[in-house]
Parts: sequence; structure tokens; C-alpha cells
Amino acid sequence: MDHEELIARLNKYEWNDVEFKKAQRGVPEDVYESVSAFANTSGGYLVFGVQDNRGSFEIVGVIEVDKVQNDFLSCLRAGNKFNCAISVQESALEHEGKTLLVFHVPEARRKDKPIYLQGDIRKSYIRRGGGDERCSGPEIERFLRDAAETTYDNEVMSGLNAEDFFDQPSVTWYRRVLQEKQANRHADLSDVEFLNEWGLVVESDQDLKPTRAAVLLFGKARILRSLLPRGVVDYQRIDLPFDQWSPEHRWSDRVVLEENIIQAWQVLVEKYFRLSERPFSVDAATLRRHDDPPDYISFREASINLLIHQDFGDQTRKPVIKIFADRTVFWNPGDAFVNVDQLLDPIEKEVRNPAIVAAFRRIGLSDQAGTGVRSIFGNWRQLGFVPPLISNDKGEKTFEITLLKETLLTEEQRLFQAQLGVRLSDQEAAVFAYACRAGSVGITDAKAVMGRGEREAGQVLDHLVTQTLLAVLEPSVRWGLAPHLQDRFTQSDQMANKTESLVTNQPTEQPGSLVTPRLTKLTEHQRKIMFLCEIPRSQADLMKALGLSHRTFFKRTHLDPLIKANLVRMTHPEEPNHPNQAYVVTEAGLSLLASWKTNSKPRGKP
Repeated sequence: MDHEELIARLNKYEWNDVEFKKAQRGVPEDVYESVSAFANTSGGYLVFGVQDNRGSFEIVGVIEVDKVQNDFLSCLRAGNKFNCAISVQESALEHEGKTLLVFHVPEARRKDKPIYLQGDIRKSYIRRGGGDERCSGPEIERFLRDAAETTYDNEVMSGLNAEDFFDQPSVTWYRRVLQEKQANRHADLSDVEFLNEWGLVVESDQDLKPTRAAVLLFGKARILRSLLPRGVVDYQRIDLPFDQWSPEHRWSDRVVLEENIIQAWQVLVEKYFRLSERPFSVDAATLRRHDDPPDYISFREASINLLIHQDFGDQTRKPVIKIFADRTVFWNPGDAFVNVDQLLDPIEKEVRNPAIVAAFRRIGLSDQAGTGVRSIFGNWRQLGFVPPLISNDKGEKTFEITLLKETLLTEEQRLFQAQLGVRLSDQEAAVFAYACRAGSVGITDAKAVMGRGEREAGQVLDHLVTQTLLAVLEPSVRWGLAPHLQDRFTQSDQMANKTESLVTNQPTEQPGSLVTPRLTKLTEHQRKIMFLCEIPRSQADLMKALGLSHRTFFKRTHLDPLIKANLVRMTHPEEPNHPNQAYVVTEAGLSLLASWKTNSKPRGKP
């Protein structure tokens, strides 16, 4: 944290990753609760030398700098205060002659959690909002389960017999799919021998016993319910937009799946294909027909992520899939062991249930290690939608991914960008559109929008700042719409709502009016003009194609707004009355046309 970022944070009300302490002459005792909370959650900053005046912060400075710093660091490193030594990164900042001490407490390793005080595991804390809270008993159990040397899914079920624990159709289905992927692999083995070959049935006390993963994947219903007294997933279909639904409304379809993971997956796929449109395409190389719906990859990866990465030891919270008219929400008990930024990187990730994960990857039902979430984002990006929303709550130990069925580069946004008069690449246009929609954009957001790494995302953000489209809100952290565009974008949005008749219908003449409304929507005539102007056309040609005869009205109502919006240009702009004057779409106009052509049925195409 540098000086500029600190000042920016002091102007905010609450931060879940920053705690301010006065600490002028000594280390306050409650700061160690914050250390535990940051280490158990997602890490954070402790800033000494700032006084909290009931919600407003005042820089007072640390007076005895060496003493406060040494006392604090020695306490963390000695290993007496906590169950293990805590390493922090320390730095000092100067502000108007006052010294502030800044300590970054990193998130602890999974195997070291929970970090607790004075040898009492009940004194474990997590970060919620802007405060520290002591962990409950179930929360401590979740930490311990994730920290165990033997993962929960690899534990041996000593009370079960390897011969009769499994559901025969589930194992048969799995073996058939595996043989399609790996021809005749282990085809001559019995089912128990097959499961033993893959480590799902193991030798224990001179007998073969299933692991917990085997039961969760293939177990009979009655055996599974004794192991997992909650559903594997709660499927809900709600035929309303998210904002119009409340718990008082009934579901259009709901089922709590209490079968094993394989059976649950089969039910989810069946329900998905009942809902989905299935346009087919043909592979040019193989001439094979592809019937998967366009968003199948995202649904598959998000559903499987929910099934195989949940905390099966959590007996009180069950995963939920909610399919709304405008989004699908996948909620899971059990956080990802990495942060959101790392989820977007193509690297191997540590997982909660390695045996279950391996079983799904073996049959090709989950992308190769480390790419599942990237596949979701990539598929959603190809569809032109707003990037999925991820909440990886390390305090609550939950994971949620939301697939929004919202177009990122809407027609209104493309019109807005065209009227700015700047040339943006596709990636720059998408990142800028995200900033307009969300109000701000971070480096992780830009990575998600672009599907590129941090360096490329940073370059795009810097270029948008250079073009005065974005402004830095927090250095290297967050960017927002440039001040001169904030009002303009708001006015554009208001114009779309309040003066729609001026831009979407043929307006009545208002003599003496000097106001030119901002173009926020196109009429059907304007759409047709743009398609016609893919090649230069004269005004007479355009009017004839549209069946219009009033030249002045046509130009003022339909053509001039397109020219002012930088969607159509004159071929002889220096001579408006040139005898060979024609009109052709601009680069921004071509981009808008391309977006229409990508859609299944572009409106207004002649």
C-alpha cells in the first residue's frame, strides 16, 4: 500500500481488507484479533497511526515508531501469541510530518488454518465486512476439515462392503463413458476390481473398502443418505427475472437431488436440455453436426464445479442452482482454495476433493486441471455476455458463480462509443463498456472481460486512461469513468428513457428548436440505411430504397443523426453539396453492423 492508495482508502467508509488503529505508543491488544481474521480469510492491511472518529478517520501518526513496530513484529514471530508464527510485510509512510506503519497480513496456508490466539482454537477469528468476528464451532470444523492431511473424500469407509455399496447403473454408465474416451480400458475387470484400479476402493484391514469418494460418486441412495443427510444439489427453476422474484413465489420446477453425484449430473443434464434451444452447426473439417446449445460449456463447467468441489463434510448447507429468466446462479458450501484472480489463470489449482475431481476429469466431464472457470468465462465471452460474477467468500467458506444473460456491448453502448469519436479495439471497447455498466473496473475485471493476462489488461486500462475515457480511482487497483463522461453517460441514459420519441420514431417538426438530441436508439429506417451504406449510396438511392420522398425531412430525421453519431459519413465531407455526394458507414458503423449480423435475426436488414 502506497501513500496515494492509503489516502483513497481513508475516504471510504468500510473496507474488509483494511483495519486502522491509533497505536501511537503501543500495540492495542485487539489488533491480534484482526491478525487472526485476516490470516483466516483473504489477508489484509493493518495501518497504525490512524484514529477512528466514529466512521471518519484522522491521521495522528505513530509517536514511538521503533517500539511499536518491534513489539508488534516480535510478538508475531515468537509463536507465543498464535498457534504458528505470522510473517507480515511492513512499511512506513509519511504524511504531513506524521509516520504511519503499514503491515500486510497474508492469508495463511490452508494447512495452517485456523490461526488462533493463546493456544485456544475457540479464539479463531474471521473477517466479515469491516470487522472481526470469532468463529463458530461449525466454522472451525470447516477449517480443520480443509486442513487435514487426508482429504475428506479419500477417507476409507470401514463400515461398508466393497461388493454392495454401489449403484450398478451408475458404475455401468461411468465405465461406458470411460471406454468411449479410452478404448477398452480395464474392460475385463469386474466392477470392484475396476474401482480398486482407480483407487476408489482400497485395501483396509485385509479387506477391500470403498472410500468416501466412491460412495459419493456411485453409492446407493440409502447408503449415501446415511453419509450425507442433505441433498447433493437443490435444483430450482424460476421463470421470472431475478429482480422480480422473492421467496414467497413458488418455483416453476424444483427438485432436491439426493442421489449420488453421477445420478445428480444426469438429472441436471436432462433438465438443462429440456430448457435449451439447440441450434446445430457443422464442423467444416469433419462434417460432424454439433448439437450442443451455445451456453452448454458454461452450464457444464459451473454445474460440475458445484458437484465436485463442494464441502461434503458440511451437513447443514446444500448447493443450490437457481435458473432465472435472466441469469443462472450456482451457490456452493466450500470456498475455492485460491483467490478469484488465480481462478482465471491457467495453472493447476489445489482442490478440496481430489479423488472426485480426478474421476470426472478422467471421463472428460471437466476441463483439464486449472481451466474450468476459464472455460466458463471464455464461453460467456464468446456469447457476448457480461462476464460471470464470482463470489469466493473465505470467511463464510462459500463459492458462488452467476451467469448473467446480459449483452456487454449493447447497441446503446456501441452508439455511445461511436459518438465519443475515439477508435477503440474490440477489447478496449469491451473493457470500457464494462466500466460504464459497473461504474468502475478492476484489473481482475479487465482480465475477465478480455480473456488475457494481467499485463495485457493493464495496457488496455492505461490506454483508456490516456484517451481520457477512464480515470484512476485507486492506483493499480480500480479505474472509473472519466469525470467528463460520467454526466454525459447519465444524460444519454436519461435521454433514452425520457425523449425516446425523438430518436426512435418519426418526430414532429419543432420550428425554432436548436437542440439536437443524443442518439441512443436507431429507427428501423436508420438500421436499413446502415446496411445499405456498406457501399457508398447517394441520398436519392437511400430514399428510393426506403420509399421516402421528402428530402429535408429524410435528411434531418434519419440521415443527419447517423452522421452526428459517427456511424455514417459523407464521401465528400468538405463539400456537403458535391454533385457526387454519397454516404458510407464508418468504422464504428461497421462494428455495429457486425454485432447485428452476429445475432440470429438482425432487425431492419433489407
